Amino acid sequence: MITLPYLNDVKRRNPDFEIDLLTRREFASVPRSLELFSRVHSIAGWRSFKLQCLFTALLLPRLLSRGYDVVVDLQNNEISRAVTRLLRPARASRFDTTAPRPAGERTGEALDAAGLGPVGLDANLVLRKHEGARDLLAEAGFREEHRLVVLNPAGAFPSRNWPIASYARFARAWQKIDDRPTIFLVLGLPSMKGKADALSAELDGRLVDLVGQTTPAEAFAIVRKADLVLSEDSGLMHMAWSSGVPTIALLGSSRGDWSRPLGARSICLDSGDLDCGYCMEEHCRFGDVHCLTRYEPDQVAELGMKLVTESG
Repeated sequence: MITLPYLNDVKRRNPDFEIDLLTRREFASVPRSLELFSRVHSIAGWRSFKLQCLFTALLLPRLLSRGYDVVVDLQNNEISRAVTRLLRPARASRFDTTAPRPAGERTGEALDAAGLGPVGLDANLVLRKHEGARDLLAEAGFREEHRLVVLNPAGAFPSRNWPIASYARFARAWQKIDDRPTIFLVLGLPSMKGKADALSAELDGRLVDLVGQTTPAEAFAIVRKADLVLSEDSGLMHMAWSSGVPTIALLGSSRGDWSRPLGARSICLDSGDLDCGYCMEEHCRFGDVHCLTRYEPDQVAELGMKLVTESG
């Protein structure tokens, strides 16, 4: 997701370029929903390295037939490095996986190094038709006069989780300061169902729950219609900011210097100012996740409204 607005900038400045993407099969649906790419090649094998190698080998003749002039390795893993060598492009570059800078900046640097720059961030991604997303929102009661706010308590570990009660307090605070009717929405993988149910209970059922009901491409299309996304560190958070949607990221123990959202339409609330910041531990050593709980819901609602207003 992070790579998309940078590749979109390359395409905007060079409309005659053909840009292909090579990715794992489970991540292919979103790029295939975009007009940005000429082709999206996908590697099967799920998380099995041996199977990934096998399917990559089977895919190589098709890749070689394309005769690529430039290959930008935005993964810098064993398979992507091997593919780059075998394709023998005239120009190649590689993503820096270790520098303490946001992944977006490092993506731009990799594209610059391949001679495609200077590369900026262009979030005006063009979707192919996606009627499923529109129908799901309509069935949920969404109308153009509504504000759509996505709540995403999807952090992978307890140390990356803002309390569910805080999300509910945020929603109530938001309704007090917004003069438009708001629909609060949660969506994502089925594993989020427990959190979605708890949040729905906190909000007395005033939450649209689409957890487990969308494909990744449909989720992406829905997020792009949001007025605000309030999200822990997750793929959906990157879907939002990389599309120019006003986004507040709650990063907790995550390394904000690596994964924070970029652009004027994003705010990052992370732990970088604390002595224990960016700990990357699964559980808070102090037992209170104070890197996130210190952010009061009323404060976050005010930040969100300011961000939405300034984003126009």
